[in-house]
Amino acid sequence: MTGSSQPWRAALTAFFLLSAPWAHAAEPPGKDGGGAARAAQAERDDATYRQLEVFARVLSYVENNYVESPDRQKLMYGAIQGMLETLDPHTVFLPPDVYREMKIDTSGEWGGLGIEIARKGERIVVVAPIDDTPAARAGIKAGDELVGIDGERTEGMDVGRALQKMRGPAGGRVLLTIMREGFSAPREIAIIRDHIRIVSVEGALHGGIGHVKVKNFQDRTDLDLRKELDRLRGLNGGRELRGLVLDLRNNPGGLLNEAVAVSDRFLPGNLPIVSTRGRDGRGATVERSKDRDTEKDYPVVVLVNAGSASASEIVAGALQDHGRAAILGTPTFGKGSVQTVIELEDGSGLKLTIARYYTPKGRSIQERGITPDFLVPDAPGGKVPRDVVREKDLQRHFRAEPVASAEPAAPEPKGPPENLKPWDVTAKLEDHPLKVALDYLHGLASARAPARAAGR
Repeated sequence: MTGSSQPWRAALTAFFLLSAPWAHAAEPPGKDGGGAARAAQAERDDATYRQLEVFARVLSYVENNYVESPDRQKLMYGAIQGMLETLDPHTVFLPPDVYREMKIDTSGEWGGLGIEIARKGERIVVVAPIDDTPAARAGIKAGDELVGIDGERTEGMDVGRALQKMRGPAGGRVLLTIMREGFSAPREIAIIRDHIRIVSVEGALHGGIGHVKVKNFQDRTDLDLRKELDRLRGLNGGRELRGLVLDLRNNPGGLLNEAVAVSDRFLPGNLPIVSTRGRDGRGATVERSKDRDTEKDYPVVVLVNAGSASASEIVAGALQDHGRAAILGTPTFGKGSVQTVIELEDGSGLKLTIARYYTPKGRSIQERGITPDFLVPDAPGGKVPRDVVREKDLQRHFRAEPVASAEPAAPEPKGPPENLKPWDVTAKLEDHPLKVALDYLHGLASARAPARAAGR
């Protein structure tokens, strides 16, 4: 190797030396591995060192002999991205500009279209359009394939790059090329960027029953939920709600702590909400409910669909396992992994999958999603769509773990609730799943009221 490669070799060697003790420290405690374990670890370290030598040699050849002078930062970023592309689709490297955008996401404000996307093989597909954004108003649907952005084909494009192209100052025009089942050819849809400010919680009152839409889990979502529930009680003349529809459809997730807080709001104290387990069971944690600010025990329905992912599935799974809510809609996305975000020295970030999460009864959501108690498609008499993208369709996704003998089976889904009686309050609602949920709760509330009266 030439002399110019020595700084890179030194840096890589330093990285190796720093990472090796961490690997040793990660060995499970209480096991006397002895010399055999240390020898096996040393062999793995030697193999890693040899691979780093190969990397340093290739880097040296490129730097000194490539036909044009390469951009060192692009080389290193490309190497990192290539490494992470051997892992699951949610482990990604975020260059500084993309990392800044990600931090904006959790604050709930940015300039763009309002689309949640993912890679499926070499293609970019829509997981869900966010409600009341330019994308939703333009008719973009979950499952749409994003063929091109402003004339640039997206085949093989990184998700971060696609997001970056769609975002920008409000008022700018973005031309999306969309392919959808039923289209004979891709169609172009021009969308004007807007200032996307996601109000994560919105509600309405229907005959004393609340409908609260939680669009994503960002900073202050639980606080906004509490305020919205209090507002609905005010609209109800200060009386308690007769029931609540917690609408998590097309909610792609967000902050884990906010999902835990929202679940806690509907559960009495000291109940498990979600557990996480890392590699070989390391870093196992259990989040539990706290005995304060708990909502009254009115009936609850949680609405879900294939666009309900991650944090949404945590809430739905927790309320389902504890029998606090009936889950209604179609099966959810199936993302059962936990990511942490690490900010790096140059302003870039690493979103790294560190654990799987489980419902209170120990069910893994990965690939499987949450199965509703009542299967209710978008239209009366319709079928559950099969072409919608879910976690199991993503390239390199984690496989679902084999079902353990102690793990409870997911509930067998039923059809829509039976014996729903016509209710004039919902007669004109065009949102079929919401209408079914409200009618179901109205029936429960009507049945409970006489029973309480008789008990007095």
